[in-house]
Amino acid sequence: MARRSRRGDAGGVARLRTAIPGPRSLELGERRKGAVAAGVGSALPVFVDHAEPGLLVDVDGNRLIDLASGIAVTGVGNPAPRVAAAVHEQVDRFTHTCFTVTPYEGYVEVCERLAELTPGTHEKRSVLLNSGAEAVENAVKIARHATGRPGVVVFDHAYHGRTNLTMALTAKEMPYKHGFGPFAPGVRRVPGSYPLHDGLPGAEAARRAVAAVERPDGVACVVVEPIQGEGGFVVPAPGFLGELAAWCREHGALLVADEVQTGFCRTGSWFACDHEDVVPDLVATAKGIAGGLPLAAVTGRAEVLDAVHAGGLGGTYGGNPIACAAALGAIDTMRELDLNAAARRIEATVLPRLRALPGVVEARGRGAMLAVELASAEAAARVAARCHAAGVVVLTCGTRGDVVRLLPPLTIPDEVLAEGLDVLEGAMQP
Repeated sequence: MARRSRRGDAGGVARLRTAIPGPRSLELGERRKGAVAAGVGSALPVFVDHAEPGLLVDVDGNRLIDLASGIAVTGVGNPAPRVAAAVHEQVDRFTHTCFTVTPYEGYVEVCERLAELTPGTHEKRSVLLNSGAEAVENAVKIARHATGRPGVVVFDHAYHGRTNLTMALTAKEMPYKHGFGPFAPGVRRVPGSYPLHDGLPGAEAARRAVAAVERPDGVACVVVEPIQGEGGFVVPAPGFLGELAAWCREHGALLVADEVQTGFCRTGSWFACDHEDVVPDLVATAKGIAGGLPLAAVTGRAEVLDAVHAGGLGGTYGGNPIACAAALGAIDTMRELDLNAAARRIEATVLPRLRALPGVVEARGRGAMLAVELASAEAAARVAARCHAAGVVVLTCGTRGDVVRLLPPLTIPDEVLAEGLDVLEGAMQP
């Protein structure tokens, strides 16, 4: 069983005061049942009161080590001083106008930063949105408009969101798709690159994928996660992404990189495509962009984005001024603290320890996006439950549910990360 820290509150080290969940969380859980839809799940039913560096403090005073970052959202820290200051300043000025009614500078500045940071030196444009699913859906919409084609190619184990179109793009049936169809047409799913299970070099895996596309001339875009997230933190074999990009260029399709989970320093580079020197036509981003506030974007080639008629893109809340201020604060934090280097240090610390754990089929990932694949979904659920009981927040994933994933804040203190790994090691024992 995972061991519980006996150290005190000083120094940012976790400490449990009650069982998990504690009495106050249990009380709130009962209130939740009468107000929140049963279909909204929670990995760990503790109610958070506040956060400290690398820690979540619940309403019972338990200090939990955060190895999830709200699913890769709070990479810059929680709370993050620059984000908080930017939000407070913007709230005092105005909270909303709707950019499609009366615009404001923050939206423009975020788009300028995205043009600078996303892969490639070509001229770019962006549209700001609210969520990763909305970004992916808009990327497909833009690609269809720009190419005049309907087809979308996606991959086994992919996850792209919960809207009707993005559910069609997502591979996993439960819990994301079950009972919610019929889904949007025009989607073709093909094999991806899963080195542990297919053993194929990247170029060969890509050729296998595109060989399954029956009508290349009808494909508007290929949508790919440079590292699959919900599908199991699957890192494609080297050359896979480059071969896909070459196929898209040959056949007039657009390459859409879903960097919702991988973007903004998470993998040790600004974007995961950077590791392969791949320049997508369109990049969908969200999660880590704004330090916890809802913001997303589609960024891409100017001629592609500008092909859409005026009024064809947008939304009431897309690029909300408070979220834009948070994004600017978050990006400043990433630069000032060199969070790409921080993610690489986390990888250097964590990955060797993951590879040494008992019962691991494979340890993999990049930067601070790391995971262990286990023998079964039951094994992964057991490890996660032990970690939760010991006060460490981890998540599971994988199409088969057999992966335990780690997404620590990029600002996590060394001693907090080390203790979290100690707990995980204990949880992995037979």
